[in-house]
Order: sequence, then structure tokens, then C-alpha cells
Amino acid sequence: MAQKLKKIALVASLALATIFLALQAQAQDKMPAVLPANWDNVLNEARGQTVYFNAWGGDPKINAFLEWLSGVARSRYDIHLQHVKLAATSDAVARVRSEMRENERDNGSVDLLWINGENFAMMKSGNMLFGPFAEQLPNFKYVDRIGKPATLKDFTQATDGYESPWAMAQLVFEYDPQFVPTVPKNSTELLAWITKNPGRFTYPQPPDYLGTTFLKQILYEVISDRVVLQSPATQAIYEKETAKLWQWLDAAHPFMWRQGQGFPASESALAQLLADSEVAISFSFNPGRASAEISAGNLNPNIRSFVFENGTIGNVSFVAIPLNSKNKFGSLVISNLLLDPLVQARAQDPAILGFMTVLDIKSLNLEDQAAFSQLDLGVATLAPDLLGKSLLEPDVSWMSMIAQDWQKRYGVLK
Repeated sequence: MAQKLKKIALVASLALATIFLALQAQAQDKMPAVLPANWDNVLNEARGQTVYFNAWGGDPKINAFLEWLSGVARSRYDIHLQHVKLAATSDAVARVRSEMRENERDNGSVDLLWINGENFAMMKSGNMLFGPFAEQLPNFKYVDRIGKPATLKDFTQATDGYESPWAMAQLVFEYDPQFVPTVPKNSTELLAWITKNPGRFTYPQPPDYLGTTFLKQILYEVISDRVVLQSPATQAIYEKETAKLWQWLDAAHPFMWRQGQGFPASESALAQLLADSEVAISFSFNPGRASAEISAGNLNPNIRSFVFENGTIGNVSFVAIPLNSKNKFGSLVISNLLLDPLVQARAQDPAILGFMTVLDIKSLNLEDQAAFSQLDLGVATLAPDLLGKSLLEPDVSWMSMIAQDWQKRYGVLK
């Protein structure tokens, strides 16, 4: 066995060495960088680079976390991490596409991109991504690829190493027990609660990602066969399977906040409605959000969380490197840093972000395991074993078609 392992290691080493030699040979032709065999070479090449990390800028806690990460990158690796705050990921994707059309092959303005879902599928199919690189990152060995298979799939699309996971999320409902003495176990019970408590529930206006996630969650609840959501939606199947979704919304909207004639614009706007006690049930893709907001003094200490009995949608946040990134080596180092166990533990701390880790805790050394076990998840955070089943994101076609239909049916309401 030992001899066999040595042989496998030798073959892998030779393969990586070949890649590095190819990189050197291609350098004169301005070809995209490829991960070298020796990680020290990556670190040396990355030193002094400024990595423009394009990521959503709508959450002050995420912004603060990335500012902290920038300090770590600078002190450890002499890399300058610049957070380019996005209102929408599609803005950065459009910039990459425009630059590549202008033949900016190695001088792009986007070095690293927080991406998933439809944007990833489009960039991957359009040959706009550098890679594969993820599985060659030193810290990728800690990723829980078996227990958390979504780390290798993005909205049913195989990542194939073109993006690296860094955080897990699952839809959880947040509620005020004063108005919700018994939590709804499914969409039928939620609808019943909404009709009995007018004005106390709403969701972000599609195409906001959290708003469309809520629509997909209700679809999961009312659909006749959940399996079809893992395949592209044909028009016939889509119309059949979404009929009950529109029936549910038609029944719920008159009893929602503003009688369903207006919707909060974003996740943060929905969160503020809960903080102001305008709504009694809200939801988030971050199981630790409520505890974090309680800890910060922004939310009623009585707020708690629940999930549906048949599961809620979960997904993974990824980072990807555009093919025309100017600072690929620095981007590789930041991608690896995001998988550092201590960075992951900090992100899971509800007082910081409350994100779920993508790592297999059992694979870590005892010191790093302790960093997770010592975390106080907070009073409103469900224990991992109480989160229930994490439902895979549907194929991206379902999200696109549902968002378009919502606009046609309910208009762009203000």
C-alpha cells in the first residue's frame, strides 16, 4: 500500500510539474496562469499583488469580515485585498464579459469574484473562468465533499474546480414567539398563519435573490415531484409544476404586509421590518443571522428560528477567478485563505457572520476543532442537527422563469 501511495504521489507531482513548465513556456504569450506544483511558488508570485475581490457589499458584517481578512492577507502574505462592493454580482460578470470582448486577456479589473448560481453557469459555459484550480488549493483537503456534496455542485452544475467553496447557507425562518406561539411546519401552515395575522409577513421583491429563494422554497413545498427541479425546466413541466405556487401566492398576498401591493427591496429591508416588529416572521439564508443581530443589539432578544419539517433550501457560496484576472496568484492565495480553519471558524461565529462552515471538522487537528467547538452559536441559532434536510438548489432555469413570471403576474411593485 505504501509503495502504491508513493507511486500515486510521484505521478501527481510530475503532472503538476508539467503544468508549471507549461505556464513558464506560455508566459511570453500572455496565456492565463496555471497553479504551479509548488505552493511556495504561488506565494512568491502573489507577494505584493493587489487582489480586487468583487463581492456583495450590502451587509455591513460581511464588509467588516472582508476588511479583517484583508488585514490577515497583508500581514501573512503581503497581499493587498481590495473589496469591490457590488450591488449585484451580474455587474461584475458584465464587466468581465466586456473586457474579454475587448481582448483584455490578462489585464481584467476583476481578480476574484463571489459567485454562484446562474452567473457561474453562464461564465463557465462561456469560457470566462480560470481553472480548474480549487482542488489544488492546500486547504481544499479539509472541505467536506462527502457530507456536504453541494460544495462540488452549484445549482445542479458541477463546479469542476472552477470555483472554490467558502461558506454554506440554509434558509431559516426567524420569528417572534409573541405572535407565533406555534411555528408553521410547512407552507400550508404558513399560509394559514398569514391569513390569520394580516400584515405580519412579506418577502423581498423578485428578482432579489432572497425573494426568489422564498418562491423556490414554496415551490418545493407544493410541487408533485421534487426531482424535476434538478433538471432544466421545459415549458410544459414548468407550467404544470408552478400552477400551485401561483395559487399559494394569490391566496397569501392580500394578507401580507401592505396587502401584497408592495414588497421590501432586499434582504436588509426585510430584516429591518422584523427588527421594527412590522412583521413577525422573516427569513434569511444565514442560520446565525438572528443570533448575530441579537448580540449586536439590533434585534428583539426573544426572536428565534425554525425550518420546515421537509427541509429548506441550502447552498454554498463560492469564489471564482475570471479568465482575464490580472492577479491570479494573489487570487489563489485568497481562495485558499478563505478555507483556512481559523478563518472558517471566525466566519461561523454569530457575532461575526454566523455562516456555516464548508469544512469537515473531524478532518482538522485538535486545536482547529476546538476553535469550532468553543463557539457560542447564540440563543436564536438552531443546532446543526436541528436544521433538518438541506434541499439542493433547483436548476437555474427554474429561478429565471419564476422571476420573470412573478414580474408579469404581480408587476414591479413599489
